[in-house]
Amino acid sequence: MSIFAIILLICLGLILLLIEFAVIPGITIAGIGGFILLGISVYIAFIEFGTGIGFLTLAFVLFASPLMIYYLFQSKTGQKLMLETLIDSKVETSINEKIHIGDTGKTIGRLAPSGRVKVQGEVVDALSTGGFIDHNSEVKVIKILSNKIIVEPINK
Repeated sequence: MSIFAIILLICLGLILLLIEFAVIPGITIAGIGGFILLGISVYIAFIEFGTGIGFLTLAFVLFASPLMIYYLFQSKTGQKLMLETLIDSKVETSINEKIHIGDTGKTIGRLAPSGRVKVQGEVVDALSTGGFIDHNSEVKVIKILSNKIIVEPINK
């Protein structure tokens, strides 16, 4: 084999790796084929030209592959492939401002032992203190967590 064949195998392997990273996500035939072609090129360099050229080819492959992928994602084309959206919003999960300990409300469904409760006009997730609480039962807030409340039934 000639040096041209080794260079061709390296180029084809690098192109297949680029296709793997840029076009086809996951582990596919392109990525496996790219690694196999790069491995074959290093193997042929060791067999045909000895250890000096073999290690030089191995060093080039180990250096060129990550460098090429890095520069792909730094280029304008690579920037189009990446998600650059910055999400700076947040979901209001705290119910501390509207609901307080001691407030009363009604269950929307059966609490078995968790469910939904309407307190101060707000529908929130709730946990009962132990047993089941039937639908449309009066409950009292005894503890407030970050996104749930703990309730107990009001005995009439």
